[in-house]
Amino acid sequence: MLLLGFLYSGAQGYQPGGKATDFELTNVDGNTVSLGSMSDAKGYIVVFTCNSCPYSVAYEDRIIALHNQYAPKGYPVVAINSNDSLVQVRDSFSAMKQRAIEKQFGFPYLLDTDQKYANIYGATRTPHVFVLNRENNDLVVKYIGAIDNNFEFPDSATEHYVSEAVEALLSGKEIITNATKAIGCSIKRKKQ
Repeated sequence: MLLLGFLYSGAQGYQPGGKATDFELTNVDGNTVSLGSMSDAKGYIVVFTCNSCPYSVAYEDRIIALHNQYAPKGYPVVAINSNDSLVQVRDSFSAMKQRAIEKQFGFPYLLDTDQKYANIYGATRTPHVFVLNRENNDLVVKYIGAIDNNFEFPDSATEHYVSEAVEALLSGKEIITNATKAIGCSIKRKKQ
C-alpha cells in the first residue's frame, strides 16, 4: 500500500490502514443512523460536509453521483455535518433538512452536534472524505482526503481520488493514492 501521509494534514484522527469506529447520529429524517445499521454494505464513503461552505456546495452533485454510482455496489455515501450552528447558522439541523430536500439526497445526512466524530476521525475540512472498507468485523480506513483535484470545474478534474479508491476496492486492487489533502472550509468548532 502506498502511503502518502505527507499529503494528509490531520495531526490527530485516522490514518489509512487504521480501524475506524462506528457512530450513532441523527439523520435529517429524525432517525438514528449507524454504519452497522447498513449491514449489507461492503464499506462506506463517509463525507464530512455542510450547507454553508462554498467547497461543499460545489461538491454536492459529485457527492450525490458517488452515492448513486457506488451505493448499489456496496459503498454508500454517509454525509456528516459537524459544524457548530451557533458559529454558522446556515448549518442548523433545520437548514440541513431543507438542503437534503432541495438536493434530494439519497443518503443519510447526519448531525454531529458535539463534533465528537469529526474529532475522532480527524476531519478538519468540508468536504473531508474517509473511505472505509468492511473487513471481517472491522471498518478499515482505505482513503482519506479530497474527492478529486478540481473543486471549481468537475469536468476539468484529472484525479478522481474517491472513485479510484472505491474502484480499486471493488476490483481487489491496491489503492494507489490513499491520502490527499482535503481542500475546503475549516469545520466550525464550538466556542470555548
